[in-house]
Amino acid sequence: MTAIVKKGVPPMARTGEARRNLAADIIQTLGSEIAEGTFRPGDKLPSEARLTERFGVSRTVVREAIAGLRADGLVAPRQGAGVFVLERPQEPPRPFHIIDYEKISSVIEMLELRVSVEMEAAALAAQRRSPQQEEAIFDAAAEMRRCAAEDRPTKEADLTFHLAVADATNNPRFREFLDIMGLSMIPRAALSLTERRAAPDFIAKIAAEHERIAEAISGGDSAGARAAMQDHLRNSMARYRDLIRR
Repeated sequence: MTAIVKKGVPPMARTGEARRNLAADIIQTLGSEIAEGTFRPGDKLPSEARLTERFGVSRTVVREAIAGLRADGLVAPRQGAGVFVLERPQEPPRPFHIIDYEKISSVIEMLELRVSVEMEAAALAAQRRSPQQEEAIFDAAAEMRRCAAEDRPTKEADLTFHLAVADATNNPRFREFLDIMGLSMIPRAALSLTERRAAPDFIAKIAAEHERIAEAISGGDSAGARAAMQDHLRNSMARYRDLIRR
């Protein structure tokens, strides 16, 4: 019987592609097992013969897979001993997450950066928000008070409010910037000394400031929204100083 040949694809090329696909499957499987701890740093991988038997592939495919794992920095060969799992390199800290919360200066630096970015975000939101985005801003502002009334943490609600304002700019870069910062942009979220719930009057002040920002955005008042956001973040600096002293 004549073999069916795919038009335009030489048999040798198809063989090489199939081998690469098989090697990729092995890389994914062994990589997952290393990540999950089935193979720990310092462990020796099974021999070529064992891997060939396990995956039902040729030694050439296994060698390609091992080469891929080496390229990913997961394993390394030792002369005459076999292939061993390496220590995973630690991921560098994300931008804006290298903050010493015990130093007022470190947090003030972050808040000063937020002032410059979020003042403009509030002003743009006043010009560009949709009805749905406006509703999301008011909902996020109200959630702060609900959390406080129900004795629930308010950090997530605080972050949600600022993200809602960023979304209302209809410029995705504002949201990306705040997403990178995450909860680290809320100083009390990272302070070990505030593991307990913040005082009700503390939360009430923040909630009132959020509501003033929301009202200015809803009224299309760019200058008012910018000023309200500036007041809010500058007040946050003062509250943080007071919090750290106590």
